[in-house]
Amino acid sequence: MTLMDVLVDFARTGRLGPLHCGMPLAEAETLLGPGRPHPAILMKGPDVDGYPYAWGGLRLVVTRRAVSGVWITLRPGSAANLPPLVLPDAGEYEATVLREELTTALDNVGCHHEIDPVLTFDEQSSIRTRPADVCAVFSLPGRDECVPHRDRHHLHDLHRHTA
Repeated sequence: MTLMDVLVDFARTGRLGPLHCGMPLAEAETLLGPGRPHPAILMKGPDVDGYPYAWGGLRLVVTRRAVSGVWITLRPGSAANLPPLVLPDAGEYEATVLREELTTALDNVGCHHEIDPVLTFDEQSSIRTRPADVCAVFSLPGRDECVPHRDRHHLHDLHRHTA
């Protein structure tokens, strides 16, 4: 399994292996180990809603102690930083994914996607997949991101959340 396989499967299904919106946080922590809670959770306690627990580049947003959002964050020019449950040997995979590479991979598996006008502006673009409703956010690389194509949009976040 490659990073692109993980990204495409998540975009197509809305699930990240066994992880999905609606599952109890306790179940996710059983699968992943304890996550690093957002500082607001540490200050206000575990019942504060809308803040993530993190496992490297994987974040699970929690509402009423259930997963309400699943996020993959990539840093172009570096290695993928995802837990082994999501991507075994993640450190071996380059986290640089061009917009055209992801959209072509989605087309190849018949995953419909359309431009998300709410998150497309200035130097950022976004697509949303159907029917899984996963959002991919792309942007031009930052100054500290060492990538060969500085003029092209790179994937930074792929996420799904419930209302």
